[in-house]
Amino acid sequence: MPGVLAKLDSDVIVDEPNQLPYGGVHQGREVFVQSILGTMVGYANVAITDAQVFEGPTGVIGTLTGTLTAHTTGEEFPLTMVEIHQVEHGTVRKVDVYTKNPHELAAFYTRAEAGTR
Repeated sequence: MPGVLAKLDSDVIVDEPNQLPYGGVHQGREVFVQSILGTMVGYANVAITDAQVFEGPTGVIGTLTGTLTAHTTGEEFPLTMVEIHQVEHGTVRKVDVYTKNPHELAAFYTRAEAGTR
């Protein structure tokens, strides 16, 4: 993860699915770390089991699969994400994030926060 963070522009724009607790458009590397990553790891342990990266002339597309495990309940949730990174001069300027099932992921976070299954 530190390698990815180092490539993010200080004013990177990250667009997450609106259904998620950290959803919406966020600007700035520090905002990304605190608002998005902080929220994710605040609710659950994140285990990435597979990542594939496809590079093009103006960006990178990555697919991530893994499992979230809620801190409060131990519930496991299969995570599938696609990220599209727009790259300029070697830094990531914008990230569009898509999850396979954002409504189900949002419900997982709600249960994790409440401590229920």
